[in-house]
Amino acid sequence: MSVSTAAHRLTSRRVVVFACLLATAASFFRLGVIHARGDDAASRPLELQSDLCQTREPVVAGATVGRLGAHEYEPVEIPTPAGRARMVAENKQELQDEMGLLPVHLLRECRSSFVELYAYDNSGKASYGTAGYLGSGYFVTVKHAVVALRGDNELGTRKITSVRVVYKGKEIPARVIGTDDADVEVHTGDWAIIKTKELDLPALHVDTSFAYDFADPFFRLGKDYSKGIILSTGYVGQRTSNGLVTCLTDGHPGVSGGGVLDQRGDLVAIPIGRMLGAYRFSFIPPMRSEMLRKVSVFEKRNVA
Repeated sequence: MSVSTAAHRLTSRRVVVFACLLATAASFFRLGVIHARGDDAASRPLELQSDLCQTREPVVAGATVGRLGAHEYEPVEIPTPAGRARMVAENKQELQDEMGLLPVHLLRECRSSFVELYAYDNSGKASYGTAGYLGSGYFVTVKHAVVALRGDNELGTRKITSVRVVYKGKEIPARVIGTDDADVEVHTGDWAIIKTKELDLPALHVDTSFAYDFADPFFRLGKDYSKGIILSTGYVGQRTSNGLVTCLTDGHPGVSGGGVLDQRGDLVAIPIGRMLGAYRFSFIPPMRSEMLRKVSVFEKRNVA
């Protein structure tokens, strides 16, 4: 075999090896893109989010509080201990299969810190959402669940007449003691603090730092009308120009006012809405110190 022939074969082998490596790298890159997007259409929410931050093109968002018509409300049956145990077991398996990042005992404790919330208005209609327990009878929830906002009340005639939370199968009266400045749904100020009598529920630990990066995992607890308080998993998205954070998780009716928890079980945000359409793309405002100050101010006024 001549030197030139050997060199030619060696060069050919190198080309083949390089081509194989290039094809493999391209395949893994494509798999990574598909995994990140879910499919080609699933990449659109992030593109829309980019448009939201950089242009004035409207992105339609919708609140995730549930609506019921007049005389449609029926109390939801609270799960029995056996049913609750089955739900916990299902959640445990789901977590082990999907992420396995939150201890089951912590999940069980955090889940019991959230209650179903109902608000009734002067037209006989009811809406439902979720509230997270802060201790001493205080709950954090969304403003649009307990206050008739301008965007949902163009004629100014709708009024919320009563707010109640479900505790041990019964509705407990609650009153709104503080809200932020939101006058439309899905707004950074779309939160409220409500007060009931002191209840035997574990208080949530609140973390207001929100030191999380894009694609960090989280856990969300909120009401599903047919199943009670349920668990979902998701990932942190991008920060919007108006102070909200996007997240990749579903936004079914009733989850508004629930909790976004980190891997330690700390309450770091509350779900308030989703992008209208077929995307698993929701909006959350991080927990802020102003929310806790509402509790402190109310406590001081009542002690005085």
